[in-house]
Amino acid sequence: MDTTTTSPSPDEATGPVPLRRPTDDRMVAGVAAGVARYLDIDATVVRITFAVLAVLGGAGLPLYLAGWLLIPEDGSSESIAGEFTHQPPQAAA
Repeated sequence: MDTTTTSPSPDEATGPVPLRRPTDDRMVAGVAAGVARYLDIDATVVRITFAVLAVLGGAGLPLYLAGWLLIPEDGSSESIAGEFTHQPPQAAA
């Protein structure tokens, strides 16, 4: 019986990368860089995909804007849309 165990690599030990817009490596709002980091692919591929979708069917721009509004930035607990919908606590009367 084989009783050897393998330790997980550093990437496996930390778990999946959360979907966030980075504050570095961004060209406009960081949506493409965040999606690329989440999918573990090159950011250029995601940027080209957004551009092709924008030219061919017009879906690239709305998808990018949705990502900008819904994906939180690194170091932030809420997305931009979440900040707009967040209501401050009501004071007791």
